[in-house]
Amino acid sequence: MLLIVGRIGRVHGVRGEVTVEVRTDSPEERFQVGTQIATDPAKFGPLTITGQRWHNGILLLTFEGVSDRGAAEKIKNVLLMAEVDIAESDADEFHVQLLIGSTIELIDGTVLGTIDDVLTTKGQNLLSFMRGGKQVLIPFVKAIVPTVDIASRKVVITPPEGLIDED
Repeated sequence: MLLIVGRIGRVHGVRGEVTVEVRTDSPEERFQVGTQIATDPAKFGPLTITGQRWHNGILLLTFEGVSDRGAAEKIKNVLLMAEVDIAESDADEFHVQLLIGSTIELIDGTVLGTIDDVLTTKGQNLLSFMRGGKQVLIPFVKAIVPTVDIASRKVVITPPEGLIDED
C-alpha cells in the first residue's frame, strides 16, 4: 500500500535543500541517499534523494534536479510516498493513514467524532477530530487509547477528566 511518509516543507538555504515533516517511525530507512521516492501530486516525482541530514531536530533533504531555491519552492508541500506492507506491522503499530476516517468513541460507546488527522510531535502522535466546531487533540498513548480496531475503523479512548469539553 502506498502511504505518506513525509511532506516537503520550507526551503532551507539557496542550494535546493528542503525541510521535511516526517510521517514515519523509520526516517533513516525511508530517506536514505539514493532512494527514489514517489510523490503526491505524482507530477513532481519520483524524486531521488541526493542528500540527507538533521539540523536542530529537523530532517533536511536534497533531491536530484532540485539544485536551487527556486526549484525547491516548486516542490513545497509535496507529499512523499512509500510502498508499505501493512501486513508486516506489529499489533501495536498503526500507519496514520489507516486511522484517518475512523470513528473515535468513549469506552461506553459514546461516539465523539471521526479522526481527521494524526499530528506527529516530538512527544507522541496526536489524534485530531472535530467536536462542537472545535478541534480536539488526543495523545495517542496506550493509557488513553486502549483499543484501535483498524478492520472496524474504530478507536476507543479513555480520556482523563478535562481533556474533552463536555457539550
